[in-house]
Amino acid sequence: MSTDFSTVREDFPILRMKVNGKSLVYLDNAATMQMPRQVMEAAEVQQLSRHANVHRGIHYLSESSTSEMERSRDTLRDFINARSSAEVIFTSGASQSLNMLAQSFAAIIEPGDEILVTVMEHHSNFVPWQQLCLYTGAAFKAVPVTENGELDMEELRSMLTPRTRLVSAAYVSNLLGTVNPVREIVRLAHENGSLVCLDCAQAMRHTKLDVQELDCDFAAFSGHKIGGPTGTGVLYGRLELLEKLPPAYFGGGMVERVRLEDTTFAAPPLKFETGTPNITGNIGLAAAARYINALGIEDIAERENALLRRATELLSALPEVEIVGHPQNRSGVLSFNVRCLHCFDVASMLDRLGIAVRSGHHCAQPLLDAMGLDGTVRVSPAFYNTFEELDELAEGLERIIKVTKGARDGNHL
Repeated sequence: MSTDFSTVREDFPILRMKVNGKSLVYLDNAATMQMPRQVMEAAEVQQLSRHANVHRGIHYLSESSTSEMERSRDTLRDFINARSSAEVIFTSGASQSLNMLAQSFAAIIEPGDEILVTVMEHHSNFVPWQQLCLYTGAAFKAVPVTENGELDMEELRSMLTPRTRLVSAAYVSNLLGTVNPVREIVRLAHENGSLVCLDCAQAMRHTKLDVQELDCDFAAFSGHKIGGPTGTGVLYGRLELLEKLPPAYFGGGMVERVRLEDTTFAAPPLKFETGTPNITGNIGLAAAARYINALGIEDIAERENALLRRATELLSALPEVEIVGHPQNRSGVLSFNVRCLHCFDVASMLDRLGIAVRSGHHCAQPLLDAMGLDGTVRVSPAFYNTFEELDELAEGLERIIKVTKGARDGNHL
């Protein structure tokens, strides 16, 4: 590992703040990674010197804004190794990307067709396909998981049929951190004649997404998971497929010619980008991609995997803590529960110590149902976190367990 992560915290001013009188320990990076100063500065330059609409005007500000946003698209093309910038569609995040794709698919899905997802999907990659099938009369199928929290690949193989039009799966589970065998999923789907969409939201910060190497047909991710602005993201699609799919939304900027009788649409990607885009946000997203590339995704992965291993060791040493799921290959997140305590209570008590974690169902209720759980506490360290912060987490949990156990026993601490 060549990156010096001891100095990288200086890029994140928010990490110096205090919460409830304690130094902030931010361990909710699977929900939203903090934004580096470099992204804020890129957005500020856009607002101060190029603020104008894109693809509309021929004046200086409009042309400057358009050029910068399209340069940002080129940056993201390189970030995911797409063949063409026309394959990079700006969206508000993975949720909109997947919803947009499902709406476009509504025009080509017929009764009796099948959509295959997995039980471990985030709701954003579950509900749109479920609703599409309810609307069109197609069959909605979800691949189960094993007791360890891994995708049951034998079941996936058996569930593929000649009517399976699309397989949509998470690269990394946002609840368990399970790294799915996406290359095998793509291979099996393509051998079956099915298209493949990958939800890469939880993979982007610590996994090099190469859409050509993966050979996926579609991919989605959110900007705020990699330090970009909220409300930004990308839908990648093979150009030949984007050219055939109808647009999901209609309005300004995505048309070629509008007549009383009919309308023709612009070529991708503008065909799918209706109205005024999040110009500043998209420029900030490109700055975030450059920031991640400068640190090195491989180095980030090594750092974050080491932090996750340490968190696992510390929490496994606490008898009252039950880690949820034991996948062989875990990345990004660690979910757990504390015996006799609700996950909301654990998160609230940690917050009083300045420690930010996520609690609840994590938009993964089908997976929790399969595991017989209502919710979990989730820890997700990023490269700017420290091993000392994980020690604080463990010490905080020990304190919470001791205090609550004493209260149950009637002791006053």
